[in-house]
Amino acid sequence: MSIQYRLATCAAFATLVCMSFAALASDHAYAQGPVVNVSRIRTVDGKFDDYVKWLDSTWKQEQEAAKKAGYIVGYEVLTVEPRESDDPDLLLRITYKNWAALDGALAKGDDITKQVQGSVAAANQAQFERAKLRTVLGSTTMQVLELN
Repeated sequence: MSIQYRLATCAAFATLVCMSFAALASDHAYAQGPVVNVSRIRTVDGKFDDYVKWLDSTWKQEQEAAKKAGYIVGYEVLTVEPRESDDPDLLLRITYKNWAALDGALAKGDDITKQVQGSVAAANQAQFERAKLRTVLGSTTMQVLELN
């Protein structure tokens, strides 16, 4: 078999493979994007600024450490207008590259906690103290769909 024939055969095969991947990609009108977790927080009346100060210190340090370690790709704090007494006034958004980034989340979180707060026990006590500033109403984890 000549070299030109082999090259032509390889080129044809490569074209077929690329077309197959393109066909698979076009089966959906979207691609799976990053994974986002949003925590809903309601601050205690008169404690909004105190809680935001904590977010700007310890929570931000933890998020920056997680970002530096590659555990997360981003984070943000959003304020929202509560309409009912059980609505949040803050949303904490953390963005992960994908679902796999959540594998081993407990160990990763413990590492960051120890780095920033010294120990898991200290972090647990601090969490108990934050209950005087806010109530966690829950959280939702979802995936972004990036439209083609």
